[in-house]
Amino acid sequence: MKKKVAIHLANGFETIEALTQVDLLRRAEIDIITVSITQDKIIESSQGIKITVDKLLNEVNYDEIDMIILPGGMPGTTNLENSDDLKRVIIDFDLDNKYIAAICAAPMILGKMGFLEEKNATCYPGFEKYLLNANYLPNEKVVVADNIITSRGVGTSIDFGLKLIELLINKEKSDEIAKSILKN
Repeated sequence: MKKKVAIHLANGFETIEALTQVDLLRRAEIDIITVSITQDKIIESSQGIKITVDKLLNEVNYDEIDMIILPGGMPGTTNLENSDDLKRVIIDFDLDNKYIAAICAAPMILGKMGFLEEKNATCYPGFEKYLLNANYLPNEKVVVADNIITSRGVGTSIDFGLKLIELLINKEKSDEIAKSILKN
């Protein structure tokens, strides 16, 4: 069965971190939808790029979703963190042991919510203070700890996406996509 992923966007999201995941997962034929946590379908990145999302948060049937992704960027991460509806989704996904992926500043949301306690994690340098009681791995591009995947930032976006493909499908598919985009 085709895997389904929801990437959550808020005004001020990091363009590359978000759209790289959409691009790579679609290349792998994973059904990824862009989701606004606001009541507006047009969301603006921290670089001033406006995109029209596929759905609003309250339109998504999360029972059909295999993974959620939280991109970083400022103030996008803070805007994601301030969404009680998104926090409920994160809690449900953790309870169901479903994949939760966060990159750059976004792992701080998971840290503050207590989901990284005694787990390996990484994030954008300077945000590690929010990874409460996590084992911070500053030199790792992508860290998988049970159902939670964290990554460092823009420069690790492709590695992050390829790891998500590996987890959702398999290593062969991830390698195939890496080769097709000339990733060394």
